[in-house]
Amino acid sequence: MSTRRAFLKTSAIAATSATFLPRVSWALEQAAPPATPAPPNIYQQLMAAGPNTPVKSTKLTDTVYLLQGVGGNMVVQRGPDGLLLIDSSVATAADMVKAALAKFSSKPLKLLINTHWHFDHTSGNAAMHDAGAFIVAQQNTRVRLSAPQHIRVTNLDFPASPTSALPQQTFGDREQLFYNNDELDLVHTPDAHTDSDIFIHFVNANVVHTGDLWFNAMYPVIDDSTGGTINGMIRGVDQVLSIADDRTKIVPGHGDLGDKAALQRYRDMLATVANRVEKLKIGGQSLQQVVSAKPTSDLDATWAKGMIQPDVFVTLVYNTL
Repeated sequence: MSTRRAFLKTSAIAATSATFLPRVSWALEQAAPPATPAPPNIYQQLMAAGPNTPVKSTKLTDTVYLLQGVGGNMVVQRGPDGLLLIDSSVATAADMVKAALAKFSSKPLKLLINTHWHFDHTSGNAAMHDAGAFIVAQQNTRVRLSAPQHIRVTNLDFPASPTSALPQQTFGDREQLFYNNDELDLVHTPDAHTDSDIFIHFVNANVVHTGDLWFNAMYPVIDDSTGGTINGMIRGVDQVLSIADDRTKIVPGHGDLGDKAALQRYRDMLATVANRVEKLKIGGQSLQQVVSAKPTSDLDATWAKGMIQPDVFVTLVYNTL
C-alpha cells in the first residue's frame, strides 16, 4: 500500500533551486503492471536524499532567511523570542535542517508554521516538535494530517500522521502573531493548492512566504482531492499581490526566490490557462478533447520545467473549473 510519504510518483527526480522536485506522470488511468520493478517513488527518493542534501541559506533581511534543501522552501526568522521556522521539509532531512538553524542563533527553535498539509512541507514536523517547536497551521492542515488522505492526481494514499506531527494551534481565516519584533499575518486562501493553504506576511521585514500557492516558473500542483481549484489558486495569488510592493521578497513553495513582478507573470499564466480551458469546457468539449487541443502549447517552453507537465496541468484545471 502506498503511504502518505509517497506523495508524487515519478521515475526521476529533478533539482530545482536546491529543492528536489519530481516530474509527475499521468496517473489518473490505471496502467498494466510493469514488466520490470518500478523505480523508487518520490517519497523514497526524497527520504534517501534528505540526510545528504545540504540546506542552502539565502539572506532576505537581517532576521529572515530562505532555506532550501529537500522538499518545499522554508523560511527561518531569528530574534530575541527564539527561532521561528516555516515548514519542516521531510523527516530524514531533520538533522540537516537543525544544523542549518543552529547557525542562526544559539536560541532554540520555538515556533513552527505549516503552509499546508503536504508531506514535503510537514513530514519533518515530529522532529521539530520533539526539538521544542510549537506547531501552528490552518485548521484544515490538522484535519488532513489527522486522517488518511488520497491524492487523485498520483493515485496514492496516505495514512494519518503521528500526534507529534500535528499542529497544536489552528485557526480559520486569519491569525496574527507578534514575534521577534515583527508582525506576522497568517492568511488562509480557501480552495487553492489544497483546502489548507496559508501565506505568511512578515510585515516589518516585507517578506511573504506563499507556500504552494506559487511554484516559481513552473506549472503548479493543484490537489483537487483535498480541495484545490484553479480559481482558488488565482484568488490566493491575488491576495498576495494585493499586499506586496516592488520591494517585497516573495518566497515560493518551490523554485527560486521571487518578487511581485514574477508572481504577477505566474498569475497571468494561471488566468490564461483557466480562461482557455473554461471556454473549451463550456463549449462542450470533453477532458480528452481539451487535453488533445494543447491549450498551453505557447506557454510550455516557459512553464513546463517542473514537476507538473502540460497535459496533467490542463487536466487539473479542467477538473476544478
